[in-house]
Order: sequence, then structure tokens, then C-alpha cells
Amino acid sequence: MRYLVRDRMLAFHEEAWIETEQRQKLFKVNRKFFRFRPTFHFVDTEGRRVASIVKKLFTLHHTILIEQDGERVGRISKRFISLFGDRFKVTLRDGRRLRVNGNFFDMEFDIQHEGTTLAHISRRWFTIRDAYSVDVLDERDSLLLVILAVCVDHTLQDAKGDKLTNL
Repeated sequence: MRYLVRDRMLAFHEEAWIETEQRQKLFKVNRKFFRFRPTFHFVDTEGRRVASIVKKLFTLHHTILIEQDGERVGRISKRFISLFGDRFKVTLRDGRRLRVNGNFFDMEFDIQHEGTTLAHISRRWFTIRDAYSVDVLDERDSLLLVILAVCVDHTLQDAKGDKLTNL
């Protein structure tokens, strides 16, 4: 299933929408300001919070914690220096370790588990920098895979200092 993450440009506050290919809105991603550490909430169309991502402070690696229902379900970290191999590693509560690799400069990457691609993230088909697609190949973890894509996008934009996108 393909999901689209669309940033709301020129908004007073930062938000993005996660939609299906048919433009049906599923989740809104809100960034909470005036917090000690950057926090994003994933809210469904009825206003219920389904997940949160929180940037961990005081770490050597850029680390983001993923929470659902008040419990941590995973963490994603960017390696400080990576000459070879993956730049992002994901550790999930159930013990799985995912790899995120690809061309991060062009925002073209895959999320993999033990050599199997679970999702492909791409800005290739979008000429405006306010949207990208997340092709989820494993529907069991679709929300988690979309959240990981948002985490990687936020980390890459934060590292570049690029403020053109809201997340």
C-alpha cells in the first residue's frame, strides 16, 4: 500500500498529513513547540493520539524514541560517522532490528529486516519538496513503517538545517 506524507507549507505551526494514494487522510503529524526536546504526535482523523516520536537529548547519535499507548515501541538512531554500512539503525520492542539504507541525499531509501524490504520511501515522483511516498510492503507494521519514514526525514532535514519542510 502506498502512503503519502504531505507537509503543510507556510503553516503557522508545523504539521503534515499522512494520506492514502486516493488522498484519504489517515493521520496528522503535529510538532509540539515550547518543549524541551522536539516532539511529534501522530493523531488520527478523530483527534486521538496514536503515536509519538520524541528526540532523545544528550546522545552522541541522533536518536528518536517511538511511543504508542504510552509505551516505547522502538528507537531509531543515526550513526555519528558511517564510512560503510547503514546510517540508521532501528531497534524495536519485540527484539527486531531493522536497517535503513539507500540514497539519503535524494530521499530514496528502504527499510529492511534480515534482507527483506518492508518499505520503500521516495521523493522521486514529487517535484515539490513538500511530499514523499512510503510504499509499505508489509501491512502488519504499516503505521510503524510510516513513522520510521517520518523520523528519517526529520533527522535528515534537521542535519541539513533545511527549514523548507515543516517536519
